[in-house]
Amino acid sequence: MAEQTQYERSCGAVVFCETDGKRQYVLVREREGFWSFPKGHMEAGETARETALREIREETGLNVELIAGFQTQDEHPLAREGRPHVIKQILYFLARCENRQPVAQESEIAEVRLMDYDAAMAAFQFDSSKRILTEAHLFLNGGLETKT
Repeated sequence: MAEQTQYERSCGAVVFCETDGKRQYVLVREREGFWSFPKGHMEAGETARETALREIREETGLNVELIAGFQTQDEHPLAREGRPHVIKQILYFLARCENRQPVAQESEIAEVRLMDYDAAMAAFQFDSSKRILTEAHLFLNGGLETKT
């Protein structure tokens, strides 16, 4: 009998800071070496928004404000992690941070860095991360509306 597919939910955000008219995005380098957005698993009783805010604070030390009107998703199998019947679903919001330098949570994150759009696009290894950043970037520039 085939094993049933299970779903694991995570939430996070494309976090940006604006200083002197320049926008930079907050990226985290995972322990596995790839760059991504701050995100993490939902805990019992949490809403998606609460999860995103908590995970951003835990991974980067930043308190952020979620921006209304933007939401996007990604999903991928966890076969690389030895769990071939698990699909990870990630819901991303858009969040603004104040003028504060992010600090990596060393137990989970190797590094956290502010990058402009071009540097972030060059840092990403996965097309899905590039798609998500592009959607957020276009939304901030007034060129894309997504569901809330």
